[in-house]
Amino acid sequence: MILLLALTIGFLAAAGLYRLTGPGRLDPLIGLILLGQAANLVLFASGGLKHNAAPLLGSGVAEPTDPLPQALVLTAIVIGFGIIAFLLSLVIRKTPK
Repeated sequence: MILLLALTIGFLAAAGLYRLTGPGRLDPLIGLILLGQAANLVLFASGGLKHNAAPLLGSGVAEPTDPLPQALVLTAIVIGFGIIAFLLSLVIRKTPK
């Protein structure tokens, strides 16, 4: 599972860098989207992968999951969506008619 996650992060980062240097108007935007998703997966993987771990403390729970990486990823998704919407509006506005 960890190998699959690492390969996915590497693929997204490589594809993002490749698209970031593309010649089209939307290529840099798609590259930023892919790099943002790779960064989100890195943040998510930093919390560690635990199978069937409880999300909250309760009776009989030995070790719960860490909610901080999940909160960081959720915040990064919202901020990334706002930046992408802003950049898309700039691309559409700069397109010659």
